[in-house]
Amino acid sequence: MEPPYDGLDGVIATIPGYTGGHKENPTYQEVCDGRTGHTEAIQVEYDPTKIRYEELLKVFWRNIDPTAKNQQFCDVGSQYRTAIYYHNETQKMLAEASKKEIEQRYLQGAPIATEITTASTFYPAEEYHQDFYRKNPLRYKLYRSNSGRDERLDELWGPAEKQVFNR
Repeated sequence: MEPPYDGLDGVIATIPGYTGGHKENPTYQEVCDGRTGHTEAIQVEYDPTKIRYEELLKVFWRNIDPTAKNQQFCDVGSQYRTAIYYHNETQKMLAEASKKEIEQRYLQGAPIATEITTASTFYPAEEYHQDFYRKNPLRYKLYRSNSGRDERLDELWGPAEKQVFNR
């Protein structure tokens, strides 16, 4: 999820990590094992004078499969569930409105599995996960091409829509 945000004017940083679970300071391996309750996530730091929260939400929706429960593309397990973690009531309201629009406008009422929940402690991932797609471009491209991600995003949003939001 880092690449779509990293190219946006107003995004200061994207930080991969873990949130939503019960274990303090989880490691990547512990989260992958599915026993911490955490999900893999990114924290997006942004300048609200340059980019609106609603734009960040649009990018989020166009880069996930919101209908998949406890799964994203080839990754399966509760640690791969999708969620929007809000920090205040305004973010909650905007996230819920965007979810409703996606459900009605794009998914014709199909149920959305993406959670909208209060942000809890966020644990940054290990250094080797930070900017993984830049540090390991070949591995990232291979994983992405084999994951079925792009094909599924095309099914959900169409190639033109994906081009706008998947930078």
